[in-house]
Amino acid sequence: MSSTEDRRFEVLRAIVADYVETHEPVGSKALVDRHHLGVSSATVRNDMAVLEAEGYITQQHTSSGRIPTEKGYRQFVDRIAQIKPLSSAERRAILQFLETGVDLDDVLQRSVRLLAQLTRQVAIIQYPVISSARVRHLEVVALAPTRLLLVVILDSGRVEQRLVELGEPASDEDLSRLRELFGAAVQGKLIPDASMGVADLAPLAPRDLRDAVIRISTVLVETLVERADDRLVLGGTANLTRNAADFDAVSGSLRSVLETLEEQVVVLKLLTARQQPGTVSVAIGSETQDENLRGASVVSTGYGAPGAIFGGVGVLGPTRMDYPGTIASVAAVARYVGEVLGER
Repeated sequence: MSSTEDRRFEVLRAIVADYVETHEPVGSKALVDRHHLGVSSATVRNDMAVLEAEGYITQQHTSSGRIPTEKGYRQFVDRIAQIKPLSSAERRAILQFLETGVDLDDVLQRSVRLLAQLTRQVAIIQYPVISSARVRHLEVVALAPTRLLLVVILDSGRVEQRLVELGEPASDEDLSRLRELFGAAVQGKLIPDASMGVADLAPLAPRDLRDAVIRISTVLVETLVERADDRLVLGGTANLTRNAADFDAVSGSLRSVLETLEEQVVVLKLLTARQQPGTVSVAIGSETQDENLRGASVVSTGYGAPGAIFGGVGVLGPTRMDYPGTIASVAAVARYVGEVLGER
């Protein structure tokens, strides 16, 4: 890339930085005064004219300065060479905060609260995708002679508990045999394989246990299915109100953004589109492919344990956001929530 192109990108970078900070159109004089660009105001004005002609910046009014366009933000994000790492103290604080979560729900709630505080945007995390998890342990507990409690623990940290009513009392020996049967069918297996293993048990079960096996299998198969009512956890929704004008100018209203968040389907699709660990994805404005989010950006990545993706985590905010800081925060929280859940 030529030195002229490099200089123009520095002008674009400065415009993005100033506009994100001030929410005011940026003029050439302000750029020269605030940034050490090493060129005259006339050169900066010429560079801004070229950037505008190429669609990277635009002028809202004849006498105003310039603001970045979606294309400008995309160029800026694509050329972020290095994300500033969090300090050791920040990393320790994040890990300690997440590690003190008492269960999966608490860890996910803590994750979105923390991410919303770090970025001052709406934080979103997807519940661990059950189909990609393995069954770590299955316990069968007798609550009464004809009532059992099934406890399914997944390697994603998710714990499911279900009651089973039996047709007749089960002895301690019956319980031991049931634990052995179902443990062999599901232990260490991916959820789809575990479901098939459970479904295949009834025809092969000993005659005296067949009724109990059928009842337990029915409950287990229903348990090992993705639930639609808890796919996403959100935090910091009130942060959107600080930037209502950003959405009003592009999307039509803040209300349309909130409605999209409430429906969850679009956001879930954005979170699951690219979930490579260590790779942060940024969808800017129209790249979200949703009319209501034309004024928004979604910064997301996957979280999980080595070799396994549990789900997606990210933030939603206006296109006028601190992309380097947001990307760093999303990457850090994703890393540590994956570590915490992977160790449980």
